[in-house]
Amino acid sequence: MSPSAAHRIETAYVRRSPRYTVFLVGGAALGILAALVLTFGFNGSENVSASTGVSYSTTQVFGFVCLFAIPIGVAIGGVVALVIDRALARRTREVRVDREIITVDDAE
Repeated sequence: MSPSAAHRIETAYVRRSPRYTVFLVGGAALGILAALVLTFGFNGSENVSASTGVSYSTTQVFGFVCLFAIPIGVAIGGVVALVIDRALARRTREVRVDREIITVDDAE
């Protein structure tokens, strides 16, 4: 077995990037918070609905508002992450790296 090594100097680009999952989860949390504020801020759950004739509980109203608020919050979080990613793309640095490839022959 005779290992052989090859060295090459290459150019790589390094830049920071936001973690999209953090922004998407943060947007969903903001959507839940907005749904909570809208549900308890406007106390309309005691009234009977004019179109269906049914009175909805506070939990049902919160669930209905969450159906719209969470996707909107996720979308806003994604847009914020994209804007930050574009702003950080301007700070791309070029670095030189030493790449080493080692091959071993396994001829027995």
